Amino acid sequence: MPLSLLESCKPPLRRLFALIQRNPGLVAIFGFASGLASFLLVERQAELAQVLATVMLVSWLWLILENILRAQIARWFGFELPPPLLRYATQLIHQESLFFVLPFFIITTTWNSGQALFTGVLAAAALVSITDPLYYKKLAPRRWLFLTYHSFTLFAVLLTALPIIFKLTTPQSYQLALATAALLSFPSLLGIITIRRWWRGVLLVGLILALGATGWLARVWVPPATLWLTEVAVTTEFDNRNRAPGATLKQLSAAQLRNQGLYAYTAINAPRGLNERIYHVWRHNGRAGEHIALDIQGGRKNGYRAWTHKQNFPADPLGNWQVQVMTEAGQMIGVLRFKVVE
Repeated sequence: MPLSLLESCKPPLRRLFALIQRNPGLVAIFGFASGLASFLLVERQAELAQVLATVMLVSWLWLILENILRAQIARWFGFELPPPLLRYATQLIHQESLFFVLPFFIITTTWNSGQALFTGVLAAAALVSITDPLYYKKLAPRRWLFLTYHSFTLFAVLLTALPIIFKLTTPQSYQLALATAALLSFPSLLGIITIRRWWRGVLLVGLILALGATGWLARVWVPPATLWLTEVAVTTEFDNRNRAPGATLKQLSAAQLRNQGLYAYTAINAPRGLNERIYHVWRHNGRAGEHIALDIQGGRKNGYRAWTHKQNFPADPLGNWQVQVMTEAGQMIGVLRFKVVE
């Protein structure tokens, strides 16, 4: 960086840092306001998610390279960043990240399933990030807990950002986000396991692998952050030319089912350019039946339209039916329900 430019930047930067030191709450207020703005913008214009997600990922470099950046700033500008400012910067990043991803998970969560637990924890983490007594007195002093909080936030950010920025599928994004979060859990585990034995390293590696395996098994409880249903229908009629379903049915007779079969119609919103394979899983009274694969592509504002037509039903089709819309990784996008009666 040219010396003259550095010299010209020093006075305004010093004034900014002095202002922040005198009014430390300004950073927290700015973080909350910008996080709320991210929430509202993403909810209304999903195309802005690509820009915002890129900003979120870049901001994480600050935490990773904090010591190097502090030394570099001291060398360039002739002063060290005060620790309180760094703490507020970290809080700001958590606020930005959590409030950015929250609308995606709120939209994609199937609320009458285990996914509600994950989204509830995410919302609680967002509230902690804007509640100073909890953030600074309960969370920050416990280093292992703070690093766990940090890894969980990064996991949620990657689940949202990877499909949008790199056009990865939902299974690929989940695997990469889980691997990253598991590796970043190493400092937390290191702080918990304080024994001084030769097998400490083996135990740490084993715990990281166990954490990754647990995260993979729990994927059914994690909403697919960038896939959600915009329109659904269970119907006996379908207009193939216009790709439009007939009247939605919540209940039908066994005779209707056998005579006409049944269409399960879903319109799935996905980021631009995303190619994804999903499944319609037909379930009868809790028992899984057919798994029908469908390929979807992102880009249509109202969601990519896909449907399955089931004609083969059991001899006794009475009871409660579900059509679960699943990703290849086993994450539920949504569910359609109907009942067959006499």
